[in-house]
Amino acid sequence: MTNNQSFSNLKVYQLSEKLSDEIWFIVLEWDNFAKNTVGNQIVRSADSIGFL
Repeated sequence: MTNNQSFSNLKVYQLSEKLSDEIWFIVLEWDNFAKNTVGNQIVRSADSIGFL
């Protein structure tokens, strides 16, 4: 088993992926101005949690 496979089995990793997905769905409902300012930053931050 490689490090990536064992890493993806961690509960904290799985939860961060779920959180990231939920944030995406929430931000998709925002108007364009909110999406392109705060929404963009929130989505990138959430995505980076699972990326590490």
